[in-house]
Amino acid sequence: MNPLFIQFVNLLGALLLLLAFAMLSQRRILSLIRLYTMQGVALVLATGVVGYVTGQPHLYLSAGLTLLLKVVLIPLLLHRVIERLDVRWDVEPLINIPTTMLIGIALVIFAFHLGAPIARLSASVARGTLGIALASVLLSFLMMITRAKAIPQVIGFLAKENGLFFEATAATYGMPMVVELGIGLDVLIGALILGVFMFQIREQFDSLDIRHLERLKEE
Repeated sequence: MNPLFIQFVNLLGALLLLLAFAMLSQRRILSLIRLYTMQGVALVLATGVVGYVTGQPHLYLSAGLTLLLKVVLIPLLLHRVIERLDVRWDVEPLINIPTTMLIGIALVIFAFHLGAPIARLSASVARGTLGIALASVLLSFLMMITRAKAIPQVIGFLAKENGLFFEATAATYGMPMVVELGIGLDVLIGALILGVFMFQIREQFDSLDIRHLERLKEE
């Protein structure tokens, strides 16, 4: 295997992780969507490179599907949602940004420590990506937990799936195409359902703060 291509996949994984960190520090929803789109571009490149190195043409189709969903359709859907809801800024997170970043650093260290024994047993093109992918998933969970508004939580959910997809591609050379198509469809339908969910929250409470949902429990 050409070590240059392996290093390039690792570089794209590092970019994915940096973008996940950048999401944690963002309050502007438009910036979150742009960062999510950049993650999609990194996934497309990584999938294409792994397909070229391993000689598996189905990964090119997977890269095309990723381009269509994560770079075009879902960002476009998110833009339409925030335009309809007239939302541009996110409120202060539940935990302040410096504390959130420190927790994120601790999660990255934990992810790499957890993934190191498994990575040593792997013979894939980019076995070092396991820690990166796990860290990206944990950072996305952290973003979902520390945001009170629905839209950032939706973006965090979608970013979590990016980390899982990256690891499936880099470590196992991709899933069967039927599975990938099914996951892609699930993600798109999930984004549509979450969009409807946000509209319903806004209509009922005139806000996207999910803490208003606690009123339903009290009633």
